[in-house]
Amino acid sequence: MRIGIVVDSACDLPQDFITQHNIVLLPITVRIGDAILADHRDEQATLSFLHAHVAENGAEAETIPFSVQQIRDLFLQRLVIDYDHVFCLTITKTRSPIHDNALQASFAILNDYKPVRQAAGFNSPFALRVIDTQNLFAAQAVTAVEAVRLRDSGASVQQIRERLEELAGNVHGYMITRDLYYMRARARHKGDRSVGLISAALGSALDIKPVLHGYRGETGPVAKIKGFDNAVTKLFEVVGQRVRAGLMTPAVCLSYGGELDELRALPGYDALRQVCSDHGVVVLETVMSLTGMVNVGKGALTVGFADGPHRFE
Repeated sequence: MRIGIVVDSACDLPQDFITQHNIVLLPITVRIGDAILADHRDEQATLSFLHAHVAENGAEAETIPFSVQQIRDLFLQRLVIDYDHVFCLTITKTRSPIHDNALQASFAILNDYKPVRQAAGFNSPFALRVIDTQNLFAAQAVTAVEAVRLRDSGASVQQIRERLEELAGNVHGYMITRDLYYMRARARHKGDRSVGLISAALGSALDIKPVLHGYRGETGPVAKIKGFDNAVTKLFEVVGQRVRAGLMTPAVCLSYGGELDELRALPGYDALRQVCSDHGVVVLETVMSLTGMVNVGKGALTVGFADGPHRFE
């Protein structure tokens, strides 16, 4: 059984991990003015676009996910031949139409694949499962990392499907942004009123940084801490506590809206990596997707891991 794994480019996985494990991308295109880039998770291209366009005009960016037709074409031209079963893991459907597009495309794919496979010499059936990861960015990556681990361990399709669907409701994503004014401008451009003018102004004036928690498709603040470095230190401490208590999967994923050397210099980062190493937990770090950066701003940090319910304290 040849099992394929598909993610969209908002899923913050390292470029070399994607290549090594033959993960297929549904790219999201970002348009800022006349500048356009299809996000294929090329870290250098992302950083170049960040420095040239995102920092000044990112709040007004347009993000264009793969359409139903594009997803259908990708599968029928390539994936129904390369694989027998595909898991398509999407960013939470509460924040993007990609899940609904993939689900709609899946019906056409399953109706139309047989002649394509037969022409390629495959007479066996093809199957596809679209899974809403119920999270985004680094947290979205946790489910994909587990899918790779299960596939490599020889788990059956049914075992992988059941595990991934269970996991989606138990992944926690945390995010700290540097610039609440940017978040507010971006939210207003998208018609999202969740970040108000007063809270943004107060937060910036007092240097208060909210720690946002993504869980089961919902996102909201769980703490407000003075200073970006202090907020990051506290977040890394909490993640370390959860690692010591025992995670549901042996992985912590991080993404950063800028150069990775800046991420590695953040206070508490080395200590977190040591805790993960001591407990057999792999750390995957990557430059944040272009989609992520235009939505949350340059210099933002996201962390994801799988765990039961817990308090941020």
